[in-house]
Amino acid sequence: MPALYTLTQLPDAAQSMHEGGVIAYPTEAVFGLGCDPHNRVAFERIFTLKQRPATQGVLLIAADFAQVERYVDMAKVPAGVLAQVRASWPGPFTWVFPRSAEVPEWVAGTHPGIALRVSAHAPAAALCRAFGGALVSTSANLHGKPPARELATVLEYFGDALDGAVDAPLGGAAQPTTIRDALTGAIIRT
Repeated sequence: MPALYTLTQLPDAAQSMHEGGVIAYPTEAVFGLGCDPHNRVAFERIFTLKQRPATQGVLLIAADFAQVERYVDMAKVPAGVLAQVRASWPGPFTWVFPRSAEVPEWVAGTHPGIALRVSAHAPAAALCRAFGGALVSTSANLHGKPPARELATVLEYFGDALDGAVDAPLGGAAQPTTIRDALTGAIIRT
C-alpha cells in the first residue's frame, strides 16, 4: 500500500515528489495524480499508470499565480486578459496560455500552450505550497475509466504503484474544471 498522508503530513508528500514520487491528491471534483513537472521519469510514470498516451499533455495546478507565472509567455498575453484570468483565481478555472520556455516539452504534449489552474481547494493548494511550486495534475484513473472520486477507488486503480496519496476530501464540484483558452475564451473542455 502506498503511503497515506494527512493534511499535517503534506511536507512528507512534497518531499516524496521532490524525490521523483507520484502522489494522488484531492482536487475540486476528483482525485488527481501529481508529480514534479520537471521530473520526466516521474511524469512518464503517471502516463504508464494511467495507460494513456503522453502526447495528450496535462495541466499544472498551483497555490498562487507566482507558482505558474514562469510557465506563461507573458509577452503574448494582453494585460486585460491577464487581469481577467487572475480575477478568476484562486478558483475552479483552468486556462490555457501561450507557454514559455520554462514548460518542459513533455508536460504540454503536442499542444502549443500550457493549461494552468490556481486552485482554491485548500488541500490541493496546501500541497502545492508544501512542494514550493506548481504540480502536474491529471485525473486519477486508468485511461477510459471514470476519474476517482474516493481514495478507495484511487487505491483500487493503482495500489502499490503509487508512492503516496493525500487522504483529504474533494472540493465538492460535480465535474472537473472547464478548460478555456485564455486569449480567446474558447472552451476546450467542459
